[in-house]
Amino acid sequence: VRKPGKLPHTVHKQTYELEYGTDCVEIHSDAFKPGQRILIIDDVLATGGTVAATIALIQNNFDVEIIEADFLMELQFLHGREKLGDFPLFSLLDY
Repeated sequence: VRKPGKLPHTVHKQTYELEYGTDCVEIHSDAFKPGQRILIIDDVLATGGTVAATIALIQNNFDVEIIEADFLMELQFLHGREKLGDFPLFSLLDY
């Protein structure tokens, strides 16, 4: 999953709200096969907007099961976890 214009193949897109506007994430249209189990890994969970858009992007375009989202660090004071409800998350470091 990348920011717009970074992937060289046909993509699916998901737009999401930022504090100051909108942004978009993209994924190759052939990224997954039906029935695969997916683990989302990212460096930082901040406000939760990007990972929420990533989850929606995958769920809306693929017949797969997202198991969990894992992060190296979570910035707890930004409350990103709250944006994701009861979605399974793990962070190695909490700040």
